[in-house]
Amino acid sequence: MANLVKKLINQGLRKARVRAKVSGTAVRPRLSVSISNKHVSAQLIDDVNQKTLVASTTVGTKQTGTITEQAAIIGADIAKKAKKAKINAAVFDRNGRQYAGRLSALADAARKEGLEF
Repeated sequence: MANLVKKLINQGLRKARVRAKVSGTAVRPRLSVSISNKHVSAQLIDDVNQKTLVASTTVGTKQTGTITEQAAIIGADIAKKAKKAKINAAVFDRNGRQYAGRLSALADAARKEGLEF
């Protein structure tokens, strides 16, 4: 149990360190990514007005494939929705996670669809 508590505390510290440097505006919102064991979700957030501009998630959908494949689908979907909302650039909030695997797949798919960060 002690190891789990330590892991959660360290993740919270990493998350706070990232959020201290990353902030979104209406022109360049923050792309916040949340990845659990079952689902992936991403949001474009305007921190100045405290509003979510665009969101995409696997919750409630019947997508098949691995979590990495689902992350890539969500990355492409959030980029398409951002284009529709006339958002071309964003700042990437990795939420304390290491930039590898699922997070990297989501970011690469979003970049491929034209979202800059």
